[in-house]
Amino acid sequence: MIVPMKKVSLVVMDKYREISLKKLRETGVLHLEKKNVSSDTLAQLLNRKAGIESAIGLLQLYAAKAKAQKRAPGQGIPADHKRSTDFINSEGVPFSAEALDAPDGKRVEFFRHILNMEDKRKSLQEKVSVLSREQARIKGWGDFDPRDIQFLKENGVDLYLYELTPKALKSLPAGIPYIAIAKTKAIVYVVVPGGEVPGETPVEAGKQSFSEIDGLLAGVRGELARLDSQFIALSFRKDALEQELEAVLAQIEFQTASEGMGTLEDAPAQSTVSWLSGFIPGDKIDLLRQTAGENGWALVWDDPSPSDNPPTLLRNGPVARTLQPLLSFLGTVPGYREFDISPSYLLFFSVFFAMILGDAAYGALIMGAALALGFVMKKKNGVFPDVAKLLLLLSSTTIVWGTITGSWFMIPHNHLPLFLSALILPPFNNVGPMVEFPLFLQNVFRLPAEVPADEYKTRWSIMFLCFTIAITQLVLARGKRILRLLPSLAAVAQVGWLLFMLGLYFLVLTMLLGVAFPDFAPWLLGAGLALVLVFSEQHGGNFLVNVGKSFAGLFPLFLKTVSCFADIISYIRLFAVGLAGAMIGLTFNQMAFPAEGLGAFGLMFVVRMALAVVLVVFGHALNLALASLSVIVHGVRLNLLEYAGNHLEMEWSGYAYNPFALKQKNKL
Repeated sequence: MIVPMKKVSLVVMDKYREISLKKLRETGVLHLEKKNVSSDTLAQLLNRKAGIESAIGLLQLYAAKAKAQKRAPGQGIPADHKRSTDFINSEGVPFSAEALDAPDGKRVEFFRHILNMEDKRKSLQEKVSVLSREQARIKGWGDFDPRDIQFLKENGVDLYLYELTPKALKSLPAGIPYIAIAKTKAIVYVVVPGGEVPGETPVEAGKQSFSEIDGLLAGVRGELARLDSQFIALSFRKDALEQELEAVLAQIEFQTASEGMGTLEDAPAQSTVSWLSGFIPGDKIDLLRQTAGENGWALVWDDPSPSDNPPTLLRNGPVARTLQPLLSFLGTVPGYREFDISPSYLLFFSVFFAMILGDAAYGALIMGAALALGFVMKKKNGVFPDVAKLLLLLSSTTIVWGTITGSWFMIPHNHLPLFLSALILPPFNNVGPMVEFPLFLQNVFRLPAEVPADEYKTRWSIMFLCFTIAITQLVLARGKRILRLLPSLAAVAQVGWLLFMLGLYFLVLTMLLGVAFPDFAPWLLGAGLALVLVFSEQHGGNFLVNVGKSFAGLFPLFLKTVSCFADIISYIRLFAVGLAGAMIGLTFNQMAFPAEGLGAFGLMFVVRMALAVVLVVFGHALNLALASLSVIVHGVRLNLLEYAGNHLEMEWSGYAYNPFALKQKNKL
């Protein structure tokens, strides 16, 4: 649920501004209103934050190298390497890791040292690039000393170097002497004494010989290697930078709060007051009121006005909270006045996940990975993580769906063990045509004249289930909007959309699955549209004028009805994507184990069996990866777009509640 907020205004004596903010931060419940502030102090803190973040990013790049060296036999980094005194600061003075923990006055600017090292590394890499290009340029001429050419020139002997094509060499005037130094298919390296060749550009001899450049490159690469070693060693101190970043972020937050406070102007310094405003969960107002009383603050609170944009704080039970890792990954936060759809989102997403993956064996693999992750994290942090709980739930629904549809690594039903094939529910068991709907549904649904049989019955049943899930979720969305809008007349328009969606559902079943169109369905469509036309603009004012506004928007209404039809059909993706995954898995199975078998037992049989196992493992691993990606693309889309966006009319415009607090105390 979305926790109700209160809008708070707090007034303090300006001379106690800093100490009041510290007390407020210790309380840790007030989300401050954001204000655009700037100052030299804040700019310095932001620059420092950017520098520390850059340094952390650099050390993260070397953390993997450090772990690899630690694992490699004979290549481990000594345990006391992090206490090395081989580090040099920007002034060229050695320092040790202990200096990071020294008092502020003596502390080495560690992050600046990291950035200076990176600047030096980039400079050395550029030098390597320049030297490599120069070496490649003169490589064809062999190892000669350019100073010899300069010496000869100073003594009256001019030598010109040319790189000519064989054709250009043949066309040289007969009177021009030359010496061919080297030759390739495309280029002849020529020395011409005495004068230049008309129409050709001579090659610069350069300043160093090939061997000299080789030596310079070795030296620069050695410096780069030493820098890499320092980076790897320093990566063990990344935690110190992360702690410093937390401190700087706290300073930025505090400075922003201080400079964002309003101040009473034209008042004596001793009596000047400052104030701030923000939002607080309604059940925490007593805590803030107690703090205000203890510190002599003036405190006023009220419900947020329609023009306010409070933050969103979600409080859900342990089951619905397991969805939070997915919402955090997507970066979606409902607006304060929107819906918290966590429970229904979790329910439908679990079903979508199961139908898209479709295979019980895949679900078992994910469950095993989730359990391993959960117990490892619990052993490390003492808590079984929500992401592992979410994966356990999703894998469980996948196992259930795969079991009732008989999908185990896409093995055909007739090849499954008896105890697995016995668990397949009749609509999905491919043993014959569907005879009729259950008795209590026969007055609503009537099968087509030609009922599907065998595997097509399973496909027909799954498509019917897809459309039924669609209408269930979309009607739920309209029902939520009806409850939200009551007692406004606009709620009647949502009733109209609900009836219209039910009529469209039967229309889709008739068009795509051949189910007989029931007699009452046209009434659902007509009554629904009539209610929408009459009540969609009833937000207050003259009733008839509002009806006229509705009729004036007939074209947008037409587009919306088409969108509703498309939304129901869109759920067929659950069947289509699941079928695609099944076909991929089945294809790999058939490639690995062809119908004619692997031949007689022997050496080739063993080889074919080994290749078949590799092919099956690779194929199903690839299929599982593609199916997981499809869940993000299609399963999330149905919840965020069709359900929440189009029918709950959510914009996900919210931002998370983030109180002004010492972060370790923020456990709301």
